[in-house]
This record gives sequence, C-alpha cells and structure tokens, in this order.
Amino acid sequence: MPSDEELMLAVGKGDLNAFGEIVFRHQHSAWNIAYRFLGNETDAEDVAQEAFFKLLDAAEHYRPTALFRTYLHCIVTRLCLDWVAKKQPLYTSKLPEALDPGHTASEKLIFVERDLAVRKALYKLPPNQRMAIVLKYYEGIGYREIAATMEVTEKAVERLLARGRASLEEYLRNFLEK
Repeated sequence: MPSDEELMLAVGKGDLNAFGEIVFRHQHSAWNIAYRFLGNETDAEDVAQEAFFKLLDAAEHYRPTALFRTYLHCIVTRLCLDWVAKKQPLYTSKLPEALDPGHTASEKLIFVERDLAVRKALYKLPPNQRMAIVLKYYEGIGYREIAATMEVTEKAVERLLARGRASLEEYLRNFLEK
C-alpha cells in the first residue's frame, strides 16, 4: 500500500485514482477538524471540499518535506481561520458522534448538555487557541505537528493550549461546579 506522500507525488503527475485514495483516507479527518472548529456541518463540508480542491491544485508542486497529514491539516487550518474571519460560527446542539445506547435517558441528557456547554465555551476562544485545542484534544495531534500545521513554534503551541485550557476552565466554571 503506497504512503500518502507517494500518492501525492502520483497525483502531481496526474494520477486521479491516487487523488481519490487520498480523499478516501483523509476526508473524515479534514471534515472533523473543520466541524470541531466551525460547529456547522455544512460549513465543515465546504471547508473540507475546498481543502481537497486546493490540494489537487497544488499537487504538481508538492514535495514530501513533512508528513502529508501535516500538509493537509495546514490547508484545513488556514481555511478554517479564513472562514471564521469572514463569518461567525453557528452554535449547534447536535452531537457529532452517536451516544452509547447503554446509557439511560438522563445520562444521555447530561452528555448532550455537557457537549453543548463545551462547544459554546470553545467558540468563545480566539481562533488560534480554538484550533490548537481542536488539533490536540479532538484529533490527538502532538505539539510538533500542531506547530507545523499552524506555522508557529512548539512553544507557541504550548502557550496557546495553556491559555485555551485556562479560558475553557473559566467559561465552564459554573457547569463544572454543578
């Protein structure tokens, strides 16, 4: 099975089947980052689709100097930051993941309430802090890759995450005390 980097080099030579494989492998991740950041399914679809169009347009210039995943996340991150600069995100109470059917109705309600509170608090963060939080805690990406994705230093990522966590604690203080 070819690596993502090998597939992108093939895309750069005009192999659209390789591009289809790249999209298949990474469409969920691109959408998930955009959705967690923007909070709207339709906007997330638009951003993810635009990211893949940009990826295809830039394919002939692609050089595997970093992980492909970092390259794609960088594109998605820039598009999300541009999107939020143009348009305020919409809040939604819909959960992106299915709840465990083994939970009681009251437990499910608590999960929904908690998710909505966290999402609202997340959207209060400045865009760079929000993106760092999304990449670290929702996507599980390490500091080095976040730094490369956001085009900042690892120290800057640490500061963004620390300030973001502190702000989230403050925004969620009332919820956490319940």
